[in-house]
Amino acid sequence: MKRFHGALMPGTIALISVCCSSAVQACASCGCTLTADWLSQGLAAEPGTTLTVRYDYVPQTKLRSGTHVVDRGAIDLPTDREIERYTYNHSVTFTLDHQFANDWGLDVQLPFLTRPHNTVAENTTIPSHSDTKGIGDLRVVARWQGLSRPGSVTGIEAGLVLPTGEFHQKFKAGPEAGDEVDRGLQPGTGALQAVVGAYHLGAISPELGYFLQATGDAPLTRRDGFRPGSFAQVSAALNYTHWRNITPQLQLSFRKTWHDTGPSSDRPNSGGEQVNLAPGVSAKLGTRLVGFSYVELPLYARVNGFQLVPKAKFSLGLLFHL
Repeated sequence: MKRFHGALMPGTIALISVCCSSAVQACASCGCTLTADWLSQGLAAEPGTTLTVRYDYVPQTKLRSGTHVVDRGAIDLPTDREIERYTYNHSVTFTLDHQFANDWGLDVQLPFLTRPHNTVAENTTIPSHSDTKGIGDLRVVARWQGLSRPGSVTGIEAGLVLPTGEFHQKFKAGPEAGDEVDRGLQPGTGALQAVVGAYHLGAISPELGYFLQATGDAPLTRRDGFRPGSFAQVSAALNYTHWRNITPQLQLSFRKTWHDTGPSSDRPNSGGEQVNLAPGVSAKLGTRLVGFSYVELPLYARVNGFQLVPKAKFSLGLLFHL
């Protein structure tokens, strides 16, 4: 695999992981679509270990139904439908990645979530507030890159999302105080989930690299009446490596999320589709340190029922070569 180093390593170092699939997937509109594994896959040319610390901010402030924005000011309260006001998703994800001295690698991600949420429940006029927080679900994914050729990397990946996050936190204020927050807004899902995917890294020219990935996530179990929705995603990206220590990049992603199910789910108001464009930049800050920052902008979104959506999503972080 070392034959790949000279051809693409400067570009693939720039493909930093920016959003893990389990970090903020409470609904179709709030989950980041940036792929979580690009850097580790790009570094497959050399065995080694990396540690990434990444912060993601997803402010959900617009209420949407289908493809249209809902004017909350035009809704007379009380009503027979919940009217959400905002959800601010803050996620700090720690990722430990190791590439063995062969075609195998292993990626482990653990998010810590804080999620202030404000909503007006059905048949009430006063907002209820929650502030769920804690560790999320642990993601463990193995990869195999035995299909690679000189000048490119092709691989497949498979793993599990383990139900390590809490899922019984409650509202703190308002008419709903003491009641459990919707399962889709809890730090954890409570369900064991399977992850599968395939990817390819290559170069169009010495200064322009590309990345393609298809991935999916499906629950294997349900817990306490809740089964999170499956999702499928495809991503494509370009990164420009003309400058020595600064690498701009651009990613386009499509994500389809299916309904949550079970008596504890909010099935009618879950799932949908989204297309996002994400410009970003990574910078080499030292011999072992890389910094990165991205903004993810929605090009298209369709949600089932009524859901909060963000105007943009923000990510930044540091990667250490151990």
